[in-house]
Amino acid sequence: MTQPTRIVLSSDHAAIPLRQAVARHVESLGYEVVDIGPVTPESTHYPAHGEAAAQRVASGDCALGIILCGTGQGIMMAANKVKGIRCGVCSDTFSARMIRAHNDANILSLGARVVGEGLALEIVEAFLGTEFEGGRHGTRVDMIKAIEA
Repeated sequence: MTQPTRIVLSSDHAAIPLRQAVARHVESLGYEVVDIGPVTPESTHYPAHGEAAAQRVASGDCALGIILCGTGQGIMMAANKVKGIRCGVCSDTFSARMIRAHNDANILSLGARVVGEGLALEIVEAFLGTEFEGGRHGTRVDMIKAIEA
């Protein structure tokens, strides 16, 4: 029996309720969720949570990640500092499909103060349901990797 794909989720304090809704939804789609918190509403620092999730993906412990903060921007910036991570912020399903299909993104970032729960779940489905196309896009992703190196 094949193990379900592991998806890491993390957020700052501003996005806990949306992260928990996303976690339930991702589990309902058949993925294994690794939710690394936080669980209490005290103010916390998004860079630490972005890095922690990115490390899980970069190490291969999790195949993909979903991270959240108020806008999705700050946590995305932190995650993208980890070698091997290609994370994009999305507030629509088209962008979520394209960051997977064309950029081979391995982490999706969402802004809890930007998108509502219904749209967030649709964005997550678009991200998880799209495969990397390769081809000319592979050449471009290799160029990104070369910058990182």
